[in-house]
Amino acid sequence: MHKQIYINLAVDDLERSKAFFSALGLSFEPRFSNEQAACLVLGENIFAMLLVKNMFKDFTHKPLADPKTGTEVLVCLSCESREEVDALVAKALAAGGTAPRAPQDHGFMYGHGFEDPDGHIWELAYMDPNAQPPAAAQA
Repeated sequence: MHKQIYINLAVDDLERSKAFFSALGLSFEPRFSNEQAACLVLGENIFAMLLVKNMFKDFTHKPLADPKTGTEVLVCLSCESREEVDALVAKALAAGGTAPRAPQDHGFMYGHGFEDPDGHIWELAYMDPNAQPPAAAQA
């Protein structure tokens, strides 16, 4: 079974991206960071590699998607509470991010999200362990 996950994201300005995610209270792993890449620590074994576009292009022969005009991926992170979801979105907005949509309350799950300065979408979700999902979701 896999032990870690590394999400690779192309960024326009690495220092701007580092400042944005630092403002959210996140940190970077210096052993896997340099002037072209920053290893963003999202959880105990969850990381995002923020790569300048020229370095990112070394890993693929496909053209890069522009996350400001198209969706390449939706990154969803779990949160401990609804309040944590809202607090992270508020920090993201204060740091220059945008909220692409209103919060979604499905009873058993609450979610909201933000776009970082490069346009990558970060979804945040809290799943209430005491609430029942809809019958269709249980099947």
